[in-house]
Amino acid sequence: MKANYVIPFADIDKASLSEVGGKGANLGEMLKAGFPVPNGMCISTFAYQAFVASSSKMTGFFEELQSLHIDDLALVQEFGKRMREHLTTLPIPSDIQKDIEEAWLCTGKDKFYAVRSSATAEDLPSASFAGQQDTYLNIHGFDDILDAVRRCWASLFTDRAIIYRARNQFDHQEVFLSVVIQEMVIPAVSGIMFTADPVSGNRNIVTIDASYGLGEALVSGLVTADMYQLRTEKIGNNFYSYQIVEKNIGSKKIAIYSLPEGGTTTKELSEDQQNSQALSDGSMMALAVFAKRIESHYGCEQDIEWCITAEDDIYIVQSRPITTLHPLVDPLPNNDGLHVYMSFGHGQMMTRAITPLGRSVLRTVVPVGHSEPGDESTWAVTAASHLYIDLTKMLRVPAFGRFFPEFAVNIDERISLALKEVVSRPEFQETPPAKGLKFKLLRFAIPMVWGVFLSLFIKNPKLARDQADTYMDGLVARYESQLDEDHGADRIRHVQVLLSELLPRFFPNLAQHVAPGVLAMKLAEKYSKKWLGDSDEIALMNKALPGNVTTEMGLRVGDLGDIVRERPAVLEYLISKTDKQSFRSGLQDINGGEEFLDEFDSFLARYGARCPGEIDIGNTRWGESPMSLVSSIMAVAKNSQAVGDHRRKHIQANEEAEQAARRIVERVRNTPWGYFKSTVMKRLVTVFRCRAGMREHPKFTLIRIFYKAKQVIMEEATELVNAGKLESASDVLYLGLSELHSVLADTFDGDVNVLVKQRKEQHAKDDIIQPVRVMTSEGEIVNGTRKASNAPEGAIIGSGVSAGVVEGFARIVLSPDTSELEDGEIMVAPFTDPGWTPLFNSAKGLVIVVGGMLTHGAVVAREYGIPAVVGVDNATETIKTGQYIRVNGNEGYIEILPTPD
Repeated sequence: MKANYVIPFADIDKASLSEVGGKGANLGEMLKAGFPVPNGMCISTFAYQAFVASSSKMTGFFEELQSLHIDDLALVQEFGKRMREHLTTLPIPSDIQKDIEEAWLCTGKDKFYAVRSSATAEDLPSASFAGQQDTYLNIHGFDDILDAVRRCWASLFTDRAIIYRARNQFDHQEVFLSVVIQEMVIPAVSGIMFTADPVSGNRNIVTIDASYGLGEALVSGLVTADMYQLRTEKIGNNFYSYQIVEKNIGSKKIAIYSLPEGGTTTKELSEDQQNSQALSDGSMMALAVFAKRIESHYGCEQDIEWCITAEDDIYIVQSRPITTLHPLVDPLPNNDGLHVYMSFGHGQMMTRAITPLGRSVLRTVVPVGHSEPGDESTWAVTAASHLYIDLTKMLRVPAFGRFFPEFAVNIDERISLALKEVVSRPEFQETPPAKGLKFKLLRFAIPMVWGVFLSLFIKNPKLARDQADTYMDGLVARYESQLDEDHGADRIRHVQVLLSELLPRFFPNLAQHVAPGVLAMKLAEKYSKKWLGDSDEIALMNKALPGNVTTEMGLRVGDLGDIVRERPAVLEYLISKTDKQSFRSGLQDINGGEEFLDEFDSFLARYGARCPGEIDIGNTRWGESPMSLVSSIMAVAKNSQAVGDHRRKHIQANEEAEQAARRIVERVRNTPWGYFKSTVMKRLVTVFRCRAGMREHPKFTLIRIFYKAKQVIMEEATELVNAGKLESASDVLYLGLSELHSVLADTFDGDVNVLVKQRKEQHAKDDIIQPVRVMTSEGEIVNGTRKASNAPEGAIIGSGVSAGVVEGFARIVLSPDTSELEDGEIMVAPFTDPGWTPLFNSAKGLVIVVGGMLTHGAVVAREYGIPAVVGVDNATETIKTGQYIRVNGNEGYIEILPTPD
């Protein structure tokens, strides 16, 4: 049966992708849906394949192409040129020519046409090949059409197309090209419109770029087009209101126009045209209506090419998905005004995608937004496997709306700035706070505030650590005991209820121990500046804070490193042992191995619940995979200067901090009214030193309970594997708690293994998506505007969170499990949490993409006396391993310096 070499638009729809490519399929689909699309035809991919097959050289070309090194640009350019020259001189088979001629005569031999490439991997929801292949405008006559078709086929091998396919892992030989031949419209104005703001991501903004003449001047970057934005509001089923909110008139110095005899010409525009709107307000509105209709038809945001004739007739000449937008949160809120969401990952220093089980556990633990105990909170939502907290209801309470954005600077400066911006917007303020929420917040906050007051000013701060440790260990023991009750579906339901009660039960108690230390630090800093003119001593008092479980963990890792270094046989064994399953076998027979194991097991008994990214219950704990901790231990063994060096440094840092505390009290005593002020300052620095180190207690408690919950869940998952309901126990990580309960209770609707497979694939895709700090229910990414910096020109800006200036060689560290950080290097990381702590023994300085004053990396850096800058966007891409850099923790910036001789 003869292949269809030419297919008219009337016979094309979205199912025709393999025959006519993305662009052709979209045009046929829109024409069938009733949109004003200029008529035409597509030269099918069968014609392209027959054309390529007619050449005896193409098989060899494709073989060379598969092995081509795309980083060698000169080689790519030379090879692409050879392929294109060959194809543009290759005759088109006669049967293809005949079919094109018949269709051309049917459509109209006297008409002018646009000839455009349409690849099978183009204009897809997951990838856009826009601009990768060529377009030819105002083509007239059969010979010119054939020449344009041949050049379109050859353009599949432009340099940019070859590189784009290789980087997106498309097989060159499996991407085929169709050619669109479309009746030419002679436009007065043309351009592009997006059904969402492509910069901010706001789905309620239609953005239109417009310029005179053909759209080629705009898409080729030859002119600065007008940019208009219209705000849309849904007022019914697919009905919208439209309001023009912004007009930016571009410098439209030239325009490309069609020539009567065929081809195009470029003309300079008059000054009046350059400075006037290319589009009338009415045309903007009409285009916006088309934009939302097309978006509704496709069910996703669209990038649309359009043109308007001198008679004001609108034509749509292309539509493709916008592939660069950050996904919206799920579920979206009901129609109750603008919502604002804060990234949970940024707050917890873990910006990797979170497993479905991890998100389910965290949503269950969130203490508000439950319809009944054990349900997942509606105040926590998901976007691309990342978790976001819906702060809307709380931020609408005036007092909290003022307090929390200010406090959020301790989490991340950009989060603070973004929340302030959203809260100040009229559209956010116009919705009143929920009834009764203010009273509930007060009922929760007043006892806690009273407890904080007593701890700050009345209670003996030196007893706080023992009291907190006793409470924390007792709570963990009770939960571990309770989580062992029941079995099967009842056991998982018990897990859900216990987790939902967890934070209300322990957070107020531990907060009364932790918050006074933070407040004391802030007050001491404030009064130091007021009474002494500086707060330098306060920064020194952050060193070696007593009672910090994460610091103590780091010291224990140092102890393990000392054992390994003193016993070369153990070090050699650990270096050679790569099989995680047989990690322990053989250690007892090695000199010093048993002693190492005793200390290692003692460490795991206390800290086995921890790991990098520990807030996600789905991540592998040190207790589950002890070998993952060995690289950090060996790094300490190789980098430390002497046995016990880490302990001596800690003792020295503690003494320096205590001396600073004594000095500041003495300095205050020597000021007017010094006796009274020094009494206040002494109390503040004592509370600060005794309590600030306990800031890790709540999270450590949570993580230990999570670990027990995971062990319970894995036990039930193993039973499901034994019953043939799950393929692997680890598959449970891709189910929510309620779904797991349903599987155990035999009430799950569907094939659980199919769902697990889909979730695994989605998780892998989402893991490469970077979460945004703050976004709205409209999809808008809110970044906030940073204050002007005193940094020198060319510096990389962040937030200084640990004082000092240091220079050294940078080391990009993306995972602590595979780190090669050498002693004295500056660590540049996407984030850090307690699982990263062992690396701080070797780091000379710290640069982190996310973080704030009170996040993990900042606190540990201050305790270790390491200069640190956090909140540095794209730090792990901008800075390269081996570069010599200066980290200014005082002013909050990084400089890339010449390598010293």
